Amino acid sequence: MKITLSKLSTKDLATLSQRLINSSESGNFPVITHHPLLTEFKTKYADYDEVYAKQIYSGKGVGVAQSDSERDNAFRVLKNFLNGYRKMTTLSNYQFAEDLYQIFRLYGIDMDRESYSKQTAQMKKLIEDLEKPENIQKLNALSLATAFNDMKSKHNTFEMLFAEQAGANANLRLMKSATTIRRDLEKTLKSLLSLITAMKDVLDWELLYADINELVKAAKNSTQNNPENNS
Repeated sequence: MKITLSKLSTKDLATLSQRLINSSESGNFPVITHHPLLTEFKTKYADYDEVYAKQIYSGKGVGVAQSDSERDNAFRVLKNFLNGYRKMTTLSNYQFAEDLYQIFRLYGIDMDRESYSKQTAQMKKLIEDLEKPENIQKLNALSLATAFNDMKSKHNTFEMLFAEQAGANANLRLMKSATTIRRDLEKTLKSLLSLITAMKDVLDWELLYADINELVKAAKNSTQNNPENNS
C-alpha cells in the first residue's frame, strides 16, 4: 500500500482522509475504531478540513472596493455641484457654494484618488467640518442636505466594511498555515497506513487492509488522471 501523499491534490488528500475515517468508523473494523492513532488522525484532519479550502484573504475585498467606488461617486457629485454653482454669480446663494467648495479644497478635491486610509482620514475631517451648524445651514439653503447625507452614509458603510475585512484578514493570518497543517496530516496518515500495512496478516486486520488499500488505489488513480499533476 504505497502512495506519495505529497503528490495528491488538496482535494484528493481531503477525499482520501475522509473516506479512511468513514471506513474506520463504519463498525466493520473494530480493531481500528478506537485506536489512538486514528483519533490523532481525525484531529489532524479536522484542522485540515477547516482551512484547506479557505483563501489566504477573506474575500471581502470586492465588496470594499465597490463601497469605496460608491463613496467616491457621492463625493464627486457634491463637489462638482458646488464647483458649478459657485461660478454662477447671478444665482442666489452662490457665495454659499463658494464657501462650501473651499472646504472641499481644504481637505482635498482629489481625495477620491487617494489610498483608502488617506481618503478616509480626509473624508472624516471634511464631514466633521460640513456638519458645523453654519455649514449645515448653507447646505440646506442649496438643497444639498440629501446629497451630503448620502456621501456621509456611503463613507460610514465603507468604514464598516473595511473594518470587517481587516478583522477577517487578521483572523486568517493568525490561523496555522495550510502548509503546516497538511504536513502534519500527511505525517499522521502515513503512520496510520504503515500500521495497517504492518498488521495486514493479523486476524481482523486483513479486511481492513483490503478496504483501505482500495481507497489508496482510488486516490492514486485520481492523481494520475488529474491533468494538473501530469503537466
